[in-house]
Amino acid sequence: MKLDVITLDGGKAGSVELDDELFGLEPRRDILFRVVRWQRNKAQQGTHKVKTRSEVNYSTRKIVRQKGSGGARHGSRKAPIFRGGGTYKGPTPRSHGHELTKKVRRLGLLHALSAKAQAGKLVILDALSVENAKTAGLAKQLNALGWKRALIIDGASVNEDFAQAARNLGNVDVLPSMGANVMDILKRDTLVITKAGVEALEARLK
Repeated sequence: MKLDVITLDGGKAGSVELDDELFGLEPRRDILFRVVRWQRNKAQQGTHKVKTRSEVNYSTRKIVRQKGSGGARHGSRKAPIFRGGGTYKGPTPRSHGHELTKKVRRLGLLHALSAKAQAGKLVILDALSVENAKTAGLAKQLNALGWKRALIIDGASVNEDFAQAARNLGNVDVLPSMGANVMDILKRDTLVITKAGVEALEARLK
């Protein structure tokens, strides 16, 4: 697969040959679904907590005498049937993450990249070079390119000036190649990868 390379100013900077094993697959929704669900479950905090009957603050005195009241033989106000009592089998802190093999995770990233390429939403950028780290100037450049909601992937590290300029842009995410993941790729409309990012992804996924 051959794509044109552009600069941030919108000019042409040659072309690049993309590996079909990375960008030319037929996207599979089932694999993408599995990887996104794995990511979302792993990111869930799992800090939900309720108090059991051993943790609520009530007197341990018996409510009524055992016999003669004509009512039930309750022994504690902490019982779950009473208002303010402990909760029975409520949620406790735990991890919502689950296992997913490296093979499936790698396939998910390959199919996410291929999905963007197939949809015509993949852009190859020459480099992340800006004259100064100004958010307003970068925003004008991205608007001129028509990137409304974009994920930009650079090489091993992100250009510091570009990262600083893009920090306050809510519609732009900037990641190094090792941070590329399925959910962020699918979440944004346009996927922008630098030439260094393409080389780093090929080295990572081959």
